Amino acid sequence: MGARKQDGRSIDQRVIHRNGGQLVVVSNRLPFTSERTKGRIRFKRSPGGLVAALDPAMARRGGVWVGWPGAETEDAASAAEMMPPARRSDKVRYRPVPLSRREVASYYGAFSNRTLWPLLHYFLARTEIDSSSWEVYERVNERFAEATAEESTDDDLVWVHDYQLMRLPRYLRRMAPKRRVAFFLHIPFPSYDVFRILPWARHLMRGLLSCDLVGCQSQEHADHMTSCAEQLLGATVDRSRGVVYFEGKPTAIQAHPIGIDYSLFEGMAQKIGIPQVEAEAQVEVLSVDRMDYTKGILERLRAIEVFFERYPTYRRRTVFTQLCVPTRTSVQEYQDLKRQVDEMVGRVNGRFSDPTWSPIRYLFRSVNQRELVSMYRTARVGLITPLRDGMNLVAKEYVAAQTEQQGVLILSELAGAAEEMKEAVLVNPYDVDHVADAIHRALVMPEAERRSRMVALRHRVMTRNVQSWVQRFVESAEAAADAATGSRHAKSRTDIVRRRLQPWLAKRQTVVLFFDYDGTLTPIVARPENAVLSSTAKRLLRRASRTPNLDVVIVSGRALADVKEMVGIPGLTYVGNHGFEIEGPGIEFRHDALREYQAEVEAASKELRTIDVEGLWVERKGATVTVHVREVAEKERNSSERRAAAILRRHKLRVTTGKRIVEGRPPIDWNKGYAVLHVLAQRHGVDWISRARALYVGDDVTDEDAFRSLRGMGRSIRVGPATQTEADFSVPDPEAVVELLRWLASGAFEADEV
Repeated sequence: MGARKQDGRSIDQRVIHRNGGQLVVVSNRLPFTSERTKGRIRFKRSPGGLVAALDPAMARRGGVWVGWPGAETEDAASAAEMMPPARRSDKVRYRPVPLSRREVASYYGAFSNRTLWPLLHYFLARTEIDSSSWEVYERVNERFAEATAEESTDDDLVWVHDYQLMRLPRYLRRMAPKRRVAFFLHIPFPSYDVFRILPWARHLMRGLLSCDLVGCQSQEHADHMTSCAEQLLGATVDRSRGVVYFEGKPTAIQAHPIGIDYSLFEGMAQKIGIPQVEAEAQVEVLSVDRMDYTKGILERLRAIEVFFERYPTYRRRTVFTQLCVPTRTSVQEYQDLKRQVDEMVGRVNGRFSDPTWSPIRYLFRSVNQRELVSMYRTARVGLITPLRDGMNLVAKEYVAAQTEQQGVLILSELAGAAEEMKEAVLVNPYDVDHVADAIHRALVMPEAERRSRMVALRHRVMTRNVQSWVQRFVESAEAAADAATGSRHAKSRTDIVRRRLQPWLAKRQTVVLFFDYDGTLTPIVARPENAVLSSTAKRLLRRASRTPNLDVVIVSGRALADVKEMVGIPGLTYVGNHGFEIEGPGIEFRHDALREYQAEVEAASKELRTIDVEGLWVERKGATVTVHVREVAEKERNSSERRAAAILRRHKLRVTTGKRIVEGRPPIDWNKGYAVLHVLAQRHGVDWISRARALYVGDDVTDEDAFRSLRGMGRSIRVGPATQTEADFSVPDPEAVVELLRWLASGAFEADEV
């Protein structure tokens, strides 16, 4: 292991990162498996994108990986023998944690996989409650914490992974109170009513709340965890910021959906090529799963049977391939599942097959990566329908391999991936009739729709890959640790946002800045005409407009003429009426709705002015009309809003609400999000993402459309509380926006900040 000091770390391998110390990763298993055969020890590198993504991050800043080497050992000396030899040039070291045969059986096989795994996946009938396995789980987590404390300092960031180590942070915090600790849960986290069934639920929550940041695969899981903290421990919850306060300490609970190594899968698919693939496999509908009860394999096979019942014309034309990768083959319940799957495959094939065709091609084996990508590449439909899943990376792998953009993804709405992959055909995996109909819909889907859905999916999977996931999580963890410790390194929210944006902005020559006006560049006021830019904001906008690598766009719900007059800076691009009007250098746009719905908007405006309520007034804005109720007495405000909404609907206008306003717009799919993408494409080309960074700052409900449109392609900032927002970051108020604008206008983000 090399020369050591009292803190347990190698002198010659210590590397201090400019924003802190090393990255200390802690997981149940090390990123390789040690096997002793014929007196020799062999090391096999673990496959998967997580290891591939973490290795470069650890190598850059120096790192230690703490975990079990995969071989049952009784003491530390035996475990050390199961480690690869260290080299002086290595920046990444490995610290083995020894586990005996009994500990592996109780901590891992019993409590982790027969208690936590089924419970967190909502399979209550399969959840075993056993106090003896819980006691071993506790002891093993404490041992992992001891090893982590020895291998880290207060400058390091400790990143703990997954459900096997939910108690580790509690022990580590006792041993090292100032450690910076983050945790990521790779599987689902259930609702309070489910989680509280576990007798040790409070102990596990205390473990998680010992972290500075807890990351989950989806916002739903993060919300469940926050509710459990509140209801099980009486913790104070700030949902607007996603922070839980327990025992005087804040813990950020955030959604950080994991990605895949997109370039690896896409590159392999491109090398395989269509003609070669077609010779290797003829696959129409493909499912790939571990042989696990959470994957919904039996329900899916039943849906396939219903499909061939309902749509007999697809017999002999369609093949369903089910690849099941063996797992936990020595466990009786998994053996029972395999037997049930075997029987159902046999029954369906026996019912429909003929001498030259069988409906189900069933593979129970592991496949190499090239063979897997080949199957993804040729599958017309990817059928991914787990009964419950934290994320499901198979869905993302299938999308990455669809280089011809012809495939259709059918995805369970109960998988974490469904929160991101809205362009997939989403299904309830328990509803076999629905799944059968979805398969038919996918097979007859027009080419234009297939391509449109797949292009959007591929772009999102590409931009939110596993490498960016590591970077985002580490940045969020460091920001949460700064906020929690209150040390001299702690920053304001604006400084944290700036620090996290800087390396991202610096990667492109051009930065396109989109700013909302009311509530973003200026505070919200009772009368819009009083929302005047401060002299500082105006000066900074003017400076930004003269900065060569900045493209500044003002996006507002105001009429175009109004917002141009309020800002009054030539050379900027102005987007008015929520995107229905756009003007700027080299761009001029008026949506057809301005003319098509002019009569309806005018008629609605006249009728709205008949509402006789003191303080209510109507603003006519070309394609839209806004009813302001900020000055209406509070007891009359709700009824006034309802009356205004009814009038707008009567005139066939779409009703939206904001901060004390009710707005009517043409009932068409056009909003600030579409307008932002239009500006980017017109100004910087349809492939703008390869040349420019897009940053949107807004405060209102209408800005959420822009946040959603830029998700995965740009970045967004919510001004004010970040409750239920699609934005990546938040700052408290317009003053913070001006502070951020000062930094952006100076071009300081081009430099590498220390």
